[in-house]
Amino acid sequence: MIASKAIRKKVSIVLDGTVLKGNLVVPEKAIGIVIFSHGSGSSRLSPRNNYVAEVLQNKQLATLLFDLLTEQEDSIYENRFNIDLLTMRLIDVTQWVQQQNEIGNLPLGYFGASTGAASALRAAAFYNKEIKAVVSRGGRPDLALPELHNVTAATLFIVGGWDEVVIGLNEKAYRKLQCERKLEIIPEATHLFGEPGKLQDVARISADWFRAHLLNDKN
Repeated sequence: MIASKAIRKKVSIVLDGTVLKGNLVVPEKAIGIVIFSHGSGSSRLSPRNNYVAEVLQNKQLATLLFDLLTEQEDSIYENRFNIDLLTMRLIDVTQWVQQQNEIGNLPLGYFGASTGAASALRAAAFYNKEIKAVVSRGGRPDLALPELHNVTAATLFIVGGWDEVVIGLNEKAYRKLQCERKLEIIPEATHLFGEPGKLQDVARISADWFRAHLLNDKN
């Protein structure tokens, strides 16, 4: 459980008339904020991302989980894989975060899952040094291949050891990165890290990565 003094609130992010729902948690003395970009067919309610978020909150990291698409947009299957649209949404939501009093000055990181990793990396390339760290969980960073050389954020790829196809795609993307980078393969884990203790490993490794790179920036 995180400290009771943490700010917890549901937010409505208005972008040119489009309203995206989100959940914001800001622990006391937060050292940074991590914005989540979920995978196709998922939402701010993703149980895996919410578990990771809670671990981050316990490490003094604020978190924002939000819906990249409205319900109506999500009903159109193709939108879930429209990386251009999802990237623009993440860029716009990042700007919204920067305008909020309680979090606007916190160092920024992205956590991307599955296809959400591609939008996180492309947004990180857009913002350049304003984004300090990126973590990809079972991600598809290969979908951001043309922009990867522009990413300056310290980038961590986490992949399950039994997720062989995605390991190959991550290795391909990893070679394109020119920033600080690490590829972490979790042994005996599949794509969703559903095996006992594996999602806990993902959350712990992610928290350590964000703390190392966001805390350095804050100091």
